Amino acid sequence: MPEAPEELLDARDLKCPEPLMLVRNRMRELEPGQCLRVLATDPTTTRDLSNFCRFMGHEMVLSDTESFTTTGQLVYLMRKDGASR
Repeated sequence: MPEAPEELLDARDLKCPEPLMLVRNRMRELEPGQCLRVLATDPTTTRDLSNFCRFMGHEMVLSDTESFTTTGQLVYLMRKDGASR
């Protein structure tokens, strides 16, 4: 796994759009270049976070959806873009 993230957001058992709203708020609090690890259980989070990163210019460092069938959770690691948004 890449470098250790600075923040962890547990969005397990939350349904769309709650995980995305929490991620959006938490990313605003991070400094540019900091990472946020997100744990989720709602499969729509994959699409939502991917689109969020693309739209906002953040980097999706890790999107572990493969282990969902065995662990029941999704793991994402996002790095905040350096530009102010």
